[in-house]
Amino acid sequence: MNLENLEKIIASEPRYRVKQIYQAIFGNLIDGWSKISNLPLDLRQQLDENSDLKIKAEVLEASDRSTLKALITLTDGLKIETVLLQHNDGRNTVCVSSQVGCGLACQFCATGQMGFKRDLKTFEIVEQVLFFDRHLKKENKKVTNIVFMGMGEPFLNYDSVLSAIRIFNNKEYFNIGARKISISTSGVIPGIKKLATEDLQVNLAISLHAPNDKLRSKLMPINKQYPLEKLMKAIDDYVKKTSRQVMFEYLMIKGINDSPSLARELAQLVKSKLYVVNLISYNPTGKFEASGGTTISAFKKELEKNGINVTQRYNFGRDIDASCGQLQAKLKSKK
Repeated sequence: MNLENLEKIIASEPRYRVKQIYQAIFGNLIDGWSKISNLPLDLRQQLDENSDLKIKAEVLEASDRSTLKALITLTDGLKIETVLLQHNDGRNTVCVSSQVGCGLACQFCATGQMGFKRDLKTFEIVEQVLFFDRHLKKENKKVTNIVFMGMGEPFLNYDSVLSAIRIFNNKEYFNIGARKISISTSGVIPGIKKLATEDLQVNLAISLHAPNDKLRSKLMPINKQYPLEKLMKAIDDYVKKTSRQVMFEYLMIKGINDSPSLARELAQLVKSKLYVVNLISYNPTGKFEASGGTTISAFKKELEKNGINVTQRYNFGRDIDASCGQLQAKLKSKK
């Protein structure tokens, strides 16, 4: 798919025609220019030749049918992963990627083991949501929520990520409320500071996974650049400026970060009414194992005993390697 060329082609077209085209793409969810009969033939031919609307993707569906994973091939042949999570309450959440691969080398992450290829352009982020909107249209449903928790670090591709969010939020395009869009960062402080100045009420999530610098630096090398003391100060400043809640994501990894003593340490780190900890059952990528249910329950109780707001994420799509990077890594290993 190439929406970048589209903007160049229609730059000189009248406003009403531009609106027709965008309504057809994002409202009617067309996948071919022949489906817009009210466009001049020569314009349709030009768009057909230079701005293909087809999205090339391989799709896997989880056995419980709640999770769909797509491996999208970009125009340069590189591949990215995106996931649709269908919740019982009617929400349809798309987990989007912001980069091809990732250079942060987090030990628990399949994408981190692939290395960094390049940043995604705005339209390449947008097409991930467009792909699932087209899929959901068959069931008369739409994407309702977006999380930047896929491949890559969103704040290392800040401009494209924010441009995509403005398109998602725009009433003429996807019309998804800003409060239904979340950005998850591994702790890139300049991005957190910049987001605090934006006029968008998007949600901020911190990929934390350890309550002290020693363990976090081992799991997430970026912690050496942005250690916890500086990171927590940036988050405190963000909360003061925005009065918005911040979520701390905490993967539960067996024997690594799931002990009661680490729960108590975590409780001291995140004491704030506007902080919430989200415990996530680890989706194994080969190096570590997931904590057991009893261990997670004990960890959660320890946090609650210390007055921490805690949620626990349901595990989606383990049978289709739903963690971003896993599917591509598996395909590479088969080759």
